[in-house]
Amino acid sequence: MSPTQREEAWRRLSEEQFDIVVIGGGVVGVGTALDAATRGLRVALVEARDIASGTSSRSSKMFHGGLRYLEQLEFGLVREALRERELSLRLLAPHLVKPLPFLFPLTKRFWERPYVAAGLFLYDRMGGAKSVPGQKHVSRSRALRIAPSLKRNALVGGIRYHDTVVDDARHSLTLARTAAQYGAVVRTSTQAVGFAKDGDRVMGVQLRDSETGDTTMVRAHCVVNAAGVWTDEVQKLSGERGRFTVRASKGVHIVVPRDRIVSETAIILRAANSVLFVIPWETHWIIGTTDTDWNLDLAHPAATRADIDYILERVNAELVTQLTHDDIEGVYAGLRPLLAGEDESTSALSREHAVAAVAPGLISIAGGKYTTYRVMGADAVDAAAQFLPDRVGGSVTERVPLLGADGYFALINQCEHLGQEYGLHPYRVRRLLNRYGSLLDEVMALAADDPSLLQPLTAAPQYLRVEVVYAARHEGALHLEDVLARRTRIAIEYAHRGADCAAETADLMAPVLGWTPAEREAELEAYRARVEAEVASQRQPDDEAADALRMAAPKARREILEPVPIPE
Repeated sequence: MSPTQREEAWRRLSEEQFDIVVIGGGVVGVGTALDAATRGLRVALVEARDIASGTSSRSSKMFHGGLRYLEQLEFGLVREALRERELSLRLLAPHLVKPLPFLFPLTKRFWERPYVAAGLFLYDRMGGAKSVPGQKHVSRSRALRIAPSLKRNALVGGIRYHDTVVDDARHSLTLARTAAQYGAVVRTSTQAVGFAKDGDRVMGVQLRDSETGDTTMVRAHCVVNAAGVWTDEVQKLSGERGRFTVRASKGVHIVVPRDRIVSETAIILRAANSVLFVIPWETHWIIGTTDTDWNLDLAHPAATRADIDYILERVNAELVTQLTHDDIEGVYAGLRPLLAGEDESTSALSREHAVAAVAPGLISIAGGKYTTYRVMGADAVDAAAQFLPDRVGGSVTERVPLLGADGYFALINQCEHLGQEYGLHPYRVRRLLNRYGSLLDEVMALAADDPSLLQPLTAAPQYLRVEVVYAARHEGALHLEDVLARRTRIAIEYAHRGADCAAETADLMAPVLGWTPAEREAELEAYRARVEAEVASQRQPDDEAADALRMAAPKARREILEPVPIPE
């Protein structure tokens, strides 16, 4: 996903006939593109903004079966998700999906322990899970030794179990790059603005480059709408009535320093209508989430003071040392694309996914959960097969490791040797392997002629300067926001939200992307304004006020408000 590849992708979109064009660069879209490419199909994927710029970079960072869905009796969904968890841990993405121990505090005597234990017994055995240990019961004193930050009166005992965690943005990006490796044309900043039809048959998609305003038509035997919370908007572009609608549910998370909570494990806390996760994230904790309707701007959901207060109130009810607004170093809000019409409460909406032929040559897929992206992608391609001229083979993605997975386990055992080779501390090497896997050599090669690239970013020392260059040269990053919010997670991991290292990052990106001094300044201005708007929106009392402030900030990409008309 280099700048050169981007230019070539536009030419190919304009000139070639594809079997499938996927709209949407979230995890479902890139999963669909990978599934299609590995079946030998000619596939293209277009994303209006950036890979994982929507929901798929703003999740709870859990790659899990969904323990709470057992209570909703969604056994099939949980079994499916746990099977996918096992596949990713063992084969598909061991460098990105990691085991994580959890403490489940018990608050009721007698009945709660056997009730939760029964649920965890099912959870441990569904889906063929073998890569994580089973549950272990602990007394209250043992639970408090595991998590000393919990109040003594907040629990009567506990159960320790395992789940998994993932950097969702990097995982989705790696899926996209893997699809490109197998022949998919992947292009970001490329918005679908209309459809080409022959009668009621969809024949292609009208595209607009969000950077230049250029337009083109891409021809396809079938189009897959995998636009997540934008599913309804894309369906409207087609002029067809959708078979289902998508409802956006806002989930807010806060990020606090690791020393503010003392615990050996992640913690799961039950809330009135949902659960609250307290998840270790390197030198931080991620705490969330909320679950409320969102009917405003889909691209930039805003967290409010009320959202943050809710999380603080809920977690502080369990903690000895109270968290305050001053402890918060990062906040992010994401939108879950839920299938509408099942219940008035968003937390009760099904996480099952749906696939439907909206019109001949147009498939829509929505719902589901991050963990089941691979199954969703396979289902979408199966549905699209009826519109393709040739017979389509079955999905093979359960046997296709993502880029960086091959050789990862051996490299982890060589951290000390690799550290000596590259002149880095073994801890730094391990961290890089857990971001890039066996692509580490490709990253380090960029510093061969410029050792200064192996220095940390001044205001974000967890990251090396070479990672910024790699993001622009090989990972499709076009703007500061792409690097600071998704290729790295500086925007949520540092109190300055990336503003203090924006200039250094811009200096590293500019030569790769050919920015002029004026373009560099425009990038800095846009990013800093984005940070100011987000911080200000998080002080507002309600969604409307927060959204108005967030929307006032300039956007890095040229937004398309009206579809480009397609000539008859």
